[in-house]
Amino acid sequence: MRIITGIYKGRHFDVPHNFKARPTTDFAKENLFNVLNGYLDFEESPVALDLFAGTGSITIELLSRGCGRVVSVERDAQHFKFIRQVVDALKAPNCTLLRADVFRFLNKCNETFDFIFADPPYALNNLTTLPDLVFEHRLLKKNGLFVLEHGKTDNFTAHPCFVEHRAYGSVNFSFFREKEETAP
Repeated sequence: MRIITGIYKGRHFDVPHNFKARPTTDFAKENLFNVLNGYLDFEESPVALDLFAGTGSITIELLSRGCGRVVSVERDAQHFKFIRQVVDALKAPNCTLLRADVFRFLNKCNETFDFIFADPPYALNNLTTLPDLVFEHRLLKKNGLFVLEHGKTDNFTAHPCFVEHRAYGSVNFSFFREKEETAP
């Protein structure tokens, strides 16, 4: 796992071979962050949430680029331990790691975020409910952005908060944002 840019640029961390998580590829991650630069101003220290954090690749990239705080949620004990080791090695104080089920977390969370990223297992049964949960629980700040990584068979273009879709090889990202209310 490589950190692409920011204060931790160039740092590498070896992901154990027996991990179930598949880290977002460097190619997809680099392109994702190029697109995110049009949506987020990392110099304003946004607050981010990384759901299904897996290897922590997105969490660490967000911290490296200047997020004021990142909340990282991962249920798997081995993955959680790895993320903790990476965060500790980087001495990144502005990261909150939670070992929790994402759906339970979303139902109880009372914090709002500038950016939410979710990279669930592509075969997750209720993957398609994630955008609804984020918006029903009002987890995004005004002008906040939610990005869902998913497989090629999922299509979110009909979702009322859908903004755009990007594909990089087999990695797909759907972008969501609360729609501006129009005056009558």
